[in-house]
Amino acid sequence: MSKTARYIIAFVLLVFLVLVRAYEDALFYDPYLIFFENDYLFIDSPRREFAKLLFFTFLRYLVNSLLSLGIIYCAFKDKQMIKFSAIVFLVGYMFFMIPFLYFVINPRQEDYYLFFNVRRFLIQPIIFLLLLPALYYFKLKR
Repeated sequence: MSKTARYIIAFVLLVFLVLVRAYEDALFYDPYLIFFENDYLFIDSPRREFAKLLFFTFLRYLVNSLLSLGIIYCAFKDKQMIKFSAIVFLVGYMFFMIPFLYFVINPRQEDYYLFFNVRRFLIQPIIFLLLLPALYYFKLKR
């Protein structure tokens, strides 16, 4: 695959990441989207369907991770980096899902800000945004 084709594919995958974010309310069940847009520090946690919320959070994390892995592959074309990145995404999911579950099961107003930030790592490609420059730096030093 030519370098131009790789960049075009990476750009298309990046557009898909943006579209996932732009249409998040239509694509995924997440009662916390509206909750965190409001003055959430002073209101009660929204009603939620626990299993549905977990499934759609997992689905969104999976979609973001697969698109991110595709971009990383197009950018570096290195299978070792893909394997490493996949492990980072898997460990990140397990690491952030434990407090996410705690906050969903035990919603307390004093924990909302921390919950907001933990949830952000699960529903947005923040790990990708941290991983991409780290992999680039690693490639430069190698």
